[in-house]
Amino acid sequence: MAKYDIEIKRSAVKEINKIPRKYLQNILSKIDLLKNEPRPANSKKLSGKELYRIRFGQYRIVYQIMDTKLIVYIVKIGHRKNVYKQI
Repeated sequence: MAKYDIEIKRSAVKEINKIPRKYLQNILSKIDLLKNEPRPANSKKLSGKELYRIRFGQYRIVYQIMDTKLIVYIVKIGHRKNVYKQI
């Protein structure tokens, strides 16, 4: 299987900077794993949208997969109570 490139939306980069340090390394490693498997067993497709999400404790990573270009585009990262707003 080909490796996917990871692209992160500018607003998602700002959201990453707001995540507490104790969770940050684990979240970044989850994002890195998407390079090899963009649809891991613990991911879920969001209804009505071409977006997927991965859970990490109280935090969620919302992303889009572009199979034709081999890109995983990180749309939003944040706490579960806020992450699904404005998607």
